Amino acid sequence: MTKRNFGAILPVLFAAGAANMATAQDVVNYQLDWLPGGDKSPIYICIHEGFCADAGIEVNIVPGRGSTEAITKIATGTSDIGSADIGALMAAAASEDVPATAIMSIFNTGPHAFYTLAGNGIESFTDIEGHSVATSPFTSSNVYLPLVLADNGLTEDAIDLTNADPGALGPLLMTGRTDAIIAWLTNVSIFEAQAAEAGEELIVLPWSDAGLELYSAALIANDTFLAERPDVARRFVAAFTQSLEFANENPAAAGMAVAAIVPELDAEMVEAAWVDSSVLAFNEITETFPLGTFDADRLMETWARVAAAQDLDPAAFDPETVVDRSFLAAE
Repeated sequence: MTKRNFGAILPVLFAAGAANMATAQDVVNYQLDWLPGGDKSPIYICIHEGFCADAGIEVNIVPGRGSTEAITKIATGTSDIGSADIGALMAAAASEDVPATAIMSIFNTGPHAFYTLAGNGIESFTDIEGHSVATSPFTSSNVYLPLVLADNGLTEDAIDLTNADPGALGPLLMTGRTDAIIAWLTNVSIFEAQAAEAGEELIVLPWSDAGLELYSAALIANDTFLAERPDVARRFVAAFTQSLEFANENPAAAGMAVAAIVPELDAEMVEAAWVDSSVLAFNEITETFPLGTFDADRLMETWARVAAAQDLDPAAFDPETVVDRSFLAAE
């Protein structure tokens, strides 16, 4: 190449490089605490609707198998940020150093509930006494069950509790082989459909109405990520918050966003699951304490419940040590 030709092409190369720099995105590995679904809609909204891209962020979604695994991957730096139960983070941090921090509340209410059918004689929480109840052996609801029973003057012996595969809970209830089941509020639409097919009327009894007040899902981030890329974290939180609000206002779009990225999922079913889940984020608590925020008293109550459930000393740990509110947008 002659000097003349090189001089002619140099501005073109410079312009192309500048364009690439202008469009470069910060890559963030986002950790799910379970498989894709309606309750995970906000992160898919963030990608599909372009909120993350507008914030200069490219997101890689990493599937998970529970909050413990999600927190481990975040703490070890395999993932930068993700969703997990803040109670699981508290329990882990109370016994060992966990380099991960909760920077935003996603669900300010626990998802735990009893499901039963009209005619089973269970219309309020205390009516569960003397009845058969089926639960999945791996759900975190089992940890809180003794506490919420005690809150309502009942002991564990008050119910006949049996374990069953998660997929069998609905059929067991609909066929009358159990009087009630324990499941999350994120699955109301699934059990409603099963009840309707069986010609039954579903009754849902949230444990939050029976005194179990706690935070559940939260945005949890790796401490090194927060220290080295704080601006990326703040932009991500802002985009995620925008996605939560958009999903709440446009549930059909939430279903389509997840199905567009995970085509094996049905958009209408995802939408229904998101509507079920959204009440855990948008409720009377959100009216007092804005979306994403952590109220100090409710945070302490969450830790008190976790400590009691895990047989930990509540005075030996300060839950504020696993929370950093500085990444939320100033009110």
